[in-house]
Amino acid sequence: MTKAPHSDETEARLVTIQTFLNEFDANLARSALQDAGIACMISHDDCGGMRPHLDMTQGIKLIVRAEDVGEATEVLAGGVQNAS
Repeated sequence: MTKAPHSDETEARLVTIQTFLNEFDANLARSALQDAGIACMISHDDCGGMRPHLDMTQGIKLIVRAEDVGEATEVLAGGVQNAS
């Protein structure tokens, strides 16, 4: 972790651990990680829903903190399949 400039908070390094072709699979994986107590988020750029085809070309990223990569990978290996 690095110290954020002009702040008492630290910045966590974020890592994309999987990329999905559809939002359903990405949300399923995110739910599995959250149930395991791992903070995570999904990220995709579909222009606010105006261009959903961009999800198919760029994918939907599942992002966790760098220190949680190992545990998150183990959780996902227990039942959630990567779509790409």
